[in-house]
Amino acid sequence: MVLRCLRDVNTAMADELVLVAEDSEEIRRFVEESILGPAGFRVTAVGDGMSALTLAGELLPDFVLTDENMPGLSGLDLIRRLRAERPDLPVILMSSEDSQGLAAEADRAGAAAFLVKPFTSEQLLAAIEKARLALFARQAADGVRETASPEQRIRELEALARIGRTVTAMLDLDQVLTTVIDEAVRLTGAEEGSLLLLDESTSELYMRASKNFDEGFARTFRLRVEDSLAGQVIASGRPFLMDERAPQKIKTAYLVQSLAYVPLRVRGHTIGVLGVDNRAARKQMSKRDLTVLEAMADYAAIAIENAQLYNRSESERRKLETVLTQTEDGVILVDADGRLLLANRTASEAFGIPGDMLGRSVAEALDDGMLLGLLRADSDHPRREEITLRDGRVFNAQRTTIAGIGQAVVMQDITHLKELDRIKSEFVATVSHDLRSPLTAILGYIELIGRVGPVTEQQREFIRRVQLSVQQITSLVTALLDLGRIESGLDNAKEHTSLGVLAGYAVDSLRGAAEVKGLTLETDLPLDLPAVYGVPVRLRQVVSNLLENAIKYTPSGGRVRVEATAEAGQVVLRVIDSGVGIPPADQPYLFDKFFRAGNVPAEVAGAGLGLSIVRSIVESHNGRIWVDSKLNEGTTFVVVLPAATD
Repeated sequence: MVLRCLRDVNTAMADELVLVAEDSEEIRRFVEESILGPAGFRVTAVGDGMSALTLAGELLPDFVLTDENMPGLSGLDLIRRLRAERPDLPVILMSSEDSQGLAAEADRAGAAAFLVKPFTSEQLLAAIEKARLALFARQAADGVRETASPEQRIRELEALARIGRTVTAMLDLDQVLTTVIDEAVRLTGAEEGSLLLLDESTSELYMRASKNFDEGFARTFRLRVEDSLAGQVIASGRPFLMDERAPQKIKTAYLVQSLAYVPLRVRGHTIGVLGVDNRAARKQMSKRDLTVLEAMADYAAIAIENAQLYNRSESERRKLETVLTQTEDGVILVDADGRLLLANRTASEAFGIPGDMLGRSVAEALDDGMLLGLLRADSDHPRREEITLRDGRVFNAQRTTIAGIGQAVVMQDITHLKELDRIKSEFVATVSHDLRSPLTAILGYIELIGRVGPVTEQQREFIRRVQLSVQQITSLVTALLDLGRIESGLDNAKEHTSLGVLAGYAVDSLRGAAEVKGLTLETDLPLDLPAVYGVPVRLRQVVSNLLENAIKYTPSGGRVRVEATAEAGQVVLRVIDSGVGIPPADQPYLFDKFFRAGNVPAEVAGAGLGLSIVRSIVESHNGRIWVDSKLNEGTTFVVVLPAATD
C-alpha cells in the first residue's frame, strides 16, 4: 500500500469510479473525455446535487468531483451529506470563485481537495492523487490505532526496508519473491502464503512462489480464473478478505479459516495475486493485514517488472552480441573518453587486440597509427580510411560518432577489391599509353586533308568534329595516365611549397572562364600560410580540378570562392560554390572513377575522373578530402593537408 500511494494517477485501477456532479454539460464532457477517461477511470456524470447524492449510495464511487453552485443541492451541502453517510469517500470541490474563505469552508466540510476553475488535467489528476494519499494515510493510521503495537509497526517497517533492499539489489526473481512470501506470512501471522501469476494463454493461475506448501503441489498447481476467489481479485483488481468466522472450501481444494488476497499490478494491469491463509482458527485476518499484503504485492510487482525488463534487455543484448561476433566485418566501439568498449572477433584478430583490453584506453589496445588517427579525429562527421595491415590485407574503415556513447568503426576487408583495382589500373595505363600513337596519327592525317585540295564547308565541319573527339580522347587518356602515376606512387618529387600560392596560380588561369560565364570569383589565400610537403604540379591540379567543377556546375550569376586557412598544424583549402548541389544519394560515390552525379545535364562534358584524381593526389599527400552539399544551394569541397615540418 505504501508503494501504491506513490504511483502516478495514470496507473489507476481500471474499475475505479469517479462520480462527477456538474451542471455544465461542456465541463462534464471535458472532465470525462479529456482527463479521467484517458487516465483509466470510469466516470458517471450528473447535473445536480440530489442526483449525485442518490447515485453515491447506489454506485459506491471511489471519488466524487462536485461543483459548488448546482441546482438542488450545493457542493458544500453534498460534501456534508456524503461525509455523514460515507466518511472515507474522497470528495473534491470545484468552484469558479478563487476564495480563501470558500476553500477553508470546504476543508471544514471535509473536502479532500479544492479546485479553482479553469483547471488543467494535471491539476485535477494531482487533486485525485492527493485525495487517494489522504485516504490511505487515514486508513493506515486507523489500522495502527486499532491493531498495531509500536513493536509490530517497527517490525513491519524493518520488513519493508529489507524487501526494498532485496528488490533493488538483486536480479534473482526467485529469491526476491521468496523473500516477499516469507515476510508476508511472518508479518500477518499466517500459516501459508502463495503468489499466483496469471497465464494469459490458458486463463489459469499458477503458483510462482509459496511458503509452507508441499513442493509437489506447488509445482503442479493450476487454477482456472473463472469461479475462484483469486480469479475475482484478478477480474476486479481489488483486495479480498474472507470472513474469518465462516470457513470456506475455496478452489485451492483445502479448507481455510481465514484468507486474504491482494492483486499484483504492473502498469495498471493485474498480473497475479498475493495471498496468505490460515487453516486453523487461531488467527483472524484483518484490514491491517491487507495493508501489509498490498505493500508486499507492490514490491513483488516491481521485482517481476524489473525481471521482465532485464530479461528482455539481456535477450536483445545477446542478439546484438551474436550479430557483432558472427559478422565478417570488423567492429570497434570506443566511449567518449577513448576507452575500448567492444572489439568483435574480426577486429580483434586483424589488429591483435587481447581480450583483457576492454575498458582500457585505445592507445593501449591498438598500435595501428591510421586507426588511432581515425578515432582521434576531432570532426563529428563520418570519416573513411583505407588501413593496410602488416599481413598485406586492406580494410575500408568507416568511423561514425554515436551521441551518448562515443565512436564506432566498422571495417570491411577490401583486399580482393584493391587487387582487382590494381589489375584494372595496370590495364588502363597500358591501353591508355598505347592509344597515344594512333591518336597522334589521326590528328596528323586530319591536318593533311586540307593541304591536298580544297574542302567544302560540310567537310570542314566533319574535320572539326573529328579533331574535337580526338582531343577529348587525348584528355581522357592523359587523365587515366595521371591517375595511374598517382596511384602507383611514381610522383615522388616532393618539396616544401605554398598551397596558397599554387591555389592563386590555379585561380588566375581559370578567372577568364568564370568571367565568360558571368560568375563572381572570390579568393582568400593568405601568403603566410604554413608550407606543405608535396608535388607542386599535383597540388595545383587539385585546386584546378575543384575550381573547374565549381565553375562548370554553377549557373550564370552565381558565386565561387576559394579560401585557405591554417588550423592545428594543418592547411585547410575550401572551394565553395552556389551551384546546383549534389544529391545526397550520390555523395558517397562522388570520388569513384567514372562516376557522375545523377543531376548532371547530358550536354555537360566530362569523364568522371577529375574528383577521383583529386582524391588520389590528396591521399598520396597524407591528406583528407570531403564534400558538404545541398541541392540547389551549393557545394563545398574541403581539402586538409598536414603542414610541413622542418
